[in-house]
Amino acid sequence: MSGHRFYQDLAPWWPLISRVDDYAAEAGFAATLLRDANTVLELGSGGGHNAVHLKEHFALTLVDLEPDMLAESRKINPELTHIQGDMRTVRLGEQFDAVFVHDAIDYMTTEAHLRQALETAFVHTKPGGSALFVPDATAESFRPETDHGGVDGADGRAARYLSWSYDPDPDDTTTLTEYAFLLRDADGRTTAVHETHETGLYPTATWLRLLRETGFVARAVIEETDEDRPPRTLLVGLSPDGR
Repeated sequence: MSGHRFYQDLAPWWPLISRVDDYAAEAGFAATLLRDANTVLELGSGGGHNAVHLKEHFALTLVDLEPDMLAESRKINPELTHIQGDMRTVRLGEQFDAVFVHDAIDYMTTEAHLRQALETAFVHTKPGGSALFVPDATAESFRPETDHGGVDGADGRAARYLSWSYDPDPDDTTTLTEYAFLLRDADGRTTAVHETHETGLYPTATWLRLLRETGFVARAVIEETDEDRPPRTLLVGLSPDGR
């Protein structure tokens, strides 16, 4: 689904690009929406940075497509269950009080793929439970932007990135983000990497329709955040008790 080096052979650089501490506020708000849950399945768990914060509140099972990202997550979440799988097709044969999907849902670039991911969440949600989806943007909130960051590591490595997100065709369901990474090894050797990531973008109404067609009772929630950015639109699906 991704095919991106940064989630594969370059995954060990992830902690220097996307710091664990940067996820605390988002994970904290997500926890308030999942507060009635005990067991939580996270689809698209990546390097486990949300899980670091969420595992204080829930018993987590983590699923991600990329083995290299799961390896990074195991370093900081060794006590959690990690499973390699595609959020569109994985079937674990069990249900959870809640399903959580952070911005990995953005890689669903067609409505058909998004529907598959929502179906996976529904299949794994207990009756009376809920699923929470956190796309970076909806069609109503998307704005072209640039960002930068990265930190020095305690092991002598350092990383910096520049990202540039834009929508070359407002009539389709995707946007593009160009990433430029500078990765400096402990010996001082620096490597430059460029990647283009295509991500999905859907109106809130499409999200709500697909959630309802999947079987959820759906609603949109505006994120509460103190971060210096517009609040996100989160999508919540409630699984009916009588299904």
